[in-house]
Parts: sequence; C-alpha cells; structure tokens
Amino acid sequence: MFFYNNLINWYLKNNRDLPWRKTKNPYKVWLSEIMLQQTRVAQGLPYFLKFTEAFPTVFDLAKAEESYVLKLWQGLGYYSRARNLHFTAKHIANDLNGEFPNSYKELLKLKGVGDYTASAIASICFNEDAAVVDGNVYRVLSRFFGITTPINSTEGIKEFKNLAQSIIQKDQPGVYNQAIMDFGALHCKPQNPLCTECDLAVNCVALATNKVSELPVKIKKIKIKKRYFNYLVIITEGEKTIFKERTGKGIWQGLYEFPLIETTKSITAEELMDREEVQMLFPEKTTITLFNKGEIVHKLSHQHLITKFWIVTTTGIAEASMPWTSIEEYPTSVLISNFLKDYSKAK
Repeated sequence: MFFYNNLINWYLKNNRDLPWRKTKNPYKVWLSEIMLQQTRVAQGLPYFLKFTEAFPTVFDLAKAEESYVLKLWQGLGYYSRARNLHFTAKHIANDLNGEFPNSYKELLKLKGVGDYTASAIASICFNEDAAVVDGNVYRVLSRFFGITTPINSTEGIKEFKNLAQSIIQKDQPGVYNQAIMDFGALHCKPQNPLCTECDLAVNCVALATNKVSELPVKIKKIKIKKRYFNYLVIITEGEKTIFKERTGKGIWQGLYEFPLIETTKSITAEELMDREEVQMLFPEKTTITLFNKGEIVHKLSHQHLITKFWIVTTTGIAEASMPWTSIEEYPTSVLISNFLKDYSKAK
C-alpha cells in the first residue's frame, strides 16, 4: 500500500489541469487517449480542443468525411490512429446507438483500442480496476521495484502488466492510473528525475542501487530502413498540378501528395529525366529543378525517408487538374506540409 497511497497523495497535490480530466464522458476520454498514444500532452492538447470543437459528440465524428478527420489530425502523426478513430466512431454511433462499451474486455474489441486505452477508459469512466501500462508506467515500476526485464519483450510486457494489476485498488482505479502516468511524465522522468524530492524514494530499488539511469531496460530497436523519395511538384501554365490521395496500406494512407518516384539511392535531375515513367508523363517542353538545396531526411519509427522535391514546369498535361490554390484544403503528411510552407515563402 505504500506505493499506491504515496502515489495518490502526490497526484492530489501535483496533477495537471487537463480538459479530459474534468469529465468521465467515455467519448472525450477515448479521444484523448488515442491522441496521446506516442504523443506528448503539450502536442496533443491543441488537437483535442480542435476535435472536440469540430466533433462535440461521437455522432458528429461518425458523420464527418474521413478526409476532414485526417485534415484536422494533420501534424499529429501515426495517421492510422485517425482512421481507426473514425471507423470506431461510426461503429459506436451506428451499431451501438452512441453508447461506449463499459468494460475493459468489451472496449478491447473496438478497432484501434489496445490494452492501455481500454484500461484507461474502463478505470476512469466506469471505475473498473484495470491497470494502465504505458511508457511512463514502465519507467516508474521498473525503477521502484528494480525490474530489469526488457519492457519491449514478451516476458516483460506480461510481467509489468501483472505487477501493475496487482497494485491497483478497487476504490479509485481511475485516479490511480492517472496518478502513475502523471508521476512518470512529471517526476520520474526519463532524464533528470526528481529523486531528491520524491515521495517514493525511501523504498525505490533503483535509487538505492544507483541504477536510476539504467532502468527501464529496452531491447535495441530494429535496423532503420532508408528510402529515397522523389516528389514531382508539377506547375502548369494554368497554375494546376497533380495532387492525389495516397492509396494502399503503407504510410500516409488517405493523405494527399504529389506524384512520387521512389528510388534505391539518391539521384540527379538527369537520372530522374531518364526514367521511363517521367518521360511518359511529361511533354517535351518541361524543365525540372531541385527545390531543396540538400536532402530532407524525414524520420519515422522504423524508416528514414530521404526526400527531394523536384519542381516540374510544363505547358500542361491532362492529369494536372488540381488548382494549386486548392491544395491546402487536403490532408497531407508533415513532410508535404512543410514543403508547401517553404515553397510559399520562396515564391
């Protein structure tokens, strides 16, 4: 009980004033938890406010066009979260009459809802003693109990979940879950944790054994894959371009982009012009110039996109039907969005 009680006491004195903390409405709690997956609170908060204004209820989100949902999500990354969010909103609105499942097991059945999100909603909204385990929780538990099992191993995931579940109490599980998450984010931080002023310090194994900086243990990441992207930014005499939705199941599905040629290495303008797909697309009166002076490296979790934006000036081609002035209306990746900002400044 020492761990549980001290954590609750710390939270009551130090909890963050966040809008989703002021409600037990499962729609808003669900929205916040999906947004905060792999996202800092400071980054996610403006998006939460923007979404709740645009979509006050799950019915409003369900009725929205996916492209509009993606546009509002733009810049938050991991766009599959937004697509799953929209899919689940339609399921809840149309199949469940707007009522969220009220248990951990039933919440897990929702698309895009995993163990952590189901536990958070079940505990905060329905007072179920379901313990959350995220990066903050891993850090706090591994340090306090001195656990060296890698947190991203099958064994570690099971061990930490069982430990977290053994600690949580039935009286106020939602408060406890928010307490341990805030404690990890604000106090038991990855770097420079506040050990000298910690309510848990007297029983912290990592502090006693001088292993705070070594915990939690994590297996090294997989090798980063390099991909070479060449975007063809087409500008016709009529100020039109090609800007289409990205299809398939890869990154940025449903977002819009310029024609893309992926290569196995960095290429020159001459090498680009020699490619068959480029020669088939453009008429003879075409010039291609590189917009960015150096390669842009856009880093994702398991891949680095080494990118060049090529400005293609041409008299006109049939496929170029998108007015340049309409581009901003469509959802794009951060990579494309940043280019558009830079290009606008350079014009």
